[in-house]
Amino acid sequence: MFFSVVVPVYNRPDELYELLKSLSSQTKSDCFEVIVVEDGSVFSAEEVANTFKHLNLQYFFKENTGPGDSRNFGMKYAKGDFILLFDSDCILPNDYFEKLVHLLKNYPCDFFGGTDKELPQFSLIQKAINFSMTSVLTTGGIRGQRVSANFQPRSFNMGLSKECFELSGGFSNLHPGEDPELTFKLWKMGKISKGFPELFVYHKRRISWKKFYQQMNKFGKARPILDLKYPEYAKIFFWFPTLFIIGIDIAIIAALFGYFIPIYLYTFYFLLVALEAVIKTKSLVMIPYVFVALLIQMYAYGLGFLWSKIQLVFYKKNPEVTFPELFFKIS
Repeated sequence: MFFSVVVPVYNRPDELYELLKSLSSQTKSDCFEVIVVEDGSVFSAEEVANTFKHLNLQYFFKENTGPGDSRNFGMKYAKGDFILLFDSDCILPNDYFEKLVHLLKNYPCDFFGGTDKELPQFSLIQKAINFSMTSVLTTGGIRGQRVSANFQPRSFNMGLSKECFELSGGFSNLHPGEDPELTFKLWKMGKISKGFPELFVYHKRRISWKKFYQQMNKFGKARPILDLKYPEYAKIFFWFPTLFIIGIDIAIIAALFGYFIPIYLYTFYFLLVALEAVIKTKSLVMIPYVFVALLIQMYAYGLGFLWSKIQLVFYKKNPEVTFPELFFKIS
């Protein structure tokens, strides 16, 4: 089994260095090639890529057309049976490929996804965002702790067969949202996906609170676009962040009139979040950071989702005209 690792990079040469260094440290290192696609960066990573030529590495520079199109560009050059996709801000544990080969032999599938974890040296904001994106008590969360079917991979840690890429054409120009859209296309083709929780990467997510809000708001706006294109995969729980933030407002108003049960329920929920955060991070210092990350995630996603639903469903507007920031222009 041979793999092609495809990595799009945009102005992140230092992060690419850490990822390639982790690939160099694999206990099983003779089963993959690496394809780095520079997506029109100002700060080039070519020198970094040249340092790791021993990884059977190819480096390409192209105009800026977004991560999805850059992945498609790299996958066209892939020689592997499976193509692995990582974000440039990820680090792989040194036994990643050993686990991967074992999992694919025991749980064959057409495409798959793994999870992400944090490293001790991550900042408090990074750890809080990682918790909020992966906790079972938030809109993130891992689907169980065992191998799961019908998993929706995310392109920071994803694999698909070369056949899947050739049949589907890869990612669309929607961003974010290109990951679930590719999953939906492959499912409709009858392809089988699996989730492998033990196949994790360390995902740095080097973003500020402001950038986290912007990212989550875009995620919220993109979901109704996907619901319109693939209604068979729309789920009621996509409304959860919107209902969550509306519920907070209702709870506050109710408390002003002496009705405290909604506030008690939210208090209980936040206590559960705090307890899980302390257990996972082993630090009381993380609690306020986790609360900030959770509220940003809920409000940004919930408001984006609601606004997008109103524009696309109620007013019947064109997604690309209404939300041009969600679509990369591909020549």
